[in-house]
Amino acid sequence: MSEGEVFHEKQRLELCAIHALNNVLQERVFTKETADDICKRLAPQCVVNPHRSVLGTGNYDVNVIMAALQSRELAAVWWDKRRTVQSLCMSKVHGFILNVPSRVSLGIVSLPLRRRHWLAVRRVNGQYYNLDSKLKSPVCIGGEEELCSFLSEQLSQDVAEMLLVVQREVEEDGSWLNSDNPKK
Repeated sequence: MSEGEVFHEKQRLELCAIHALNNVLQERVFTKETADDICKRLAPQCVVNPHRSVLGTGNYDVNVIMAALQSRELAAVWWDKRRTVQSLCMSKVHGFILNVPSRVSLGIVSLPLRRRHWLAVRRVNGQYYNLDSKLKSPVCIGGEEELCSFLSEQLSQDVAEMLLVVQREVEEDGSWLNSDNPKK
């Protein structure tokens, strides 16, 4: 499959959570408006919503991502970084959403600040792609072995976190984890 056939939303404002959701789903499902609606449902009594930026530019938290996935009959499973990614049953995982540190820049000037950034990884036609919205286009990671290396490298950053995007039944029965490799 050519990279032109892989759905890839690019970064706009602080909407990386929305881009990660749409990229992992491989279609434009969520918008700023739908994410804002989710925020209102999560905190209906709050004047200042704790699930997004006060400025209204996005910067949605994990609760918004989890609620969005639930609306699509999917679930987000927090990855325990004490395990190795090789213990995943990749065939049961729809995709990955990672939260990683990211540099802040103003135009071409990179500032000495770090923020959090959501990015998606998904298998398309047998190959895994890095669908980070800050990239100009999707980057082919390769097969499962290369994916494991990529994810391990990402998770080696102290503050990086990973969500597994799975079907609800897979979350419930725990089949996203290889039973022959329970705690490694």
